[in-house]
Amino acid sequence: MDRIVAEVIDAAARDDRAALIALLHPYLHWTEAGRTLRGRNNVFARLEAGPPLTAPASYELRDGQVYRWNAG
Repeated sequence: MDRIVAEVIDAAARDDRAALIALLHPYLHWTEAGRTLRGRNNVFARLEAGPPLTAPASYELRDGQVYRWNAG
């Protein structure tokens, strides 16, 4: 697993919003269970609601931040 993805999972588990801001691209595309969220703020709302994160099936990094997260 990429270091940045591991850091995202760790920061989400610690509810470390400042770390997540640094790790997640503002125009993030986040897909889970066939549903896609767009934008970091929408993903923050999803993370607050749970469940805990697991490693994605695939991801894309841009400028050292997660741009696409695909957990299925």
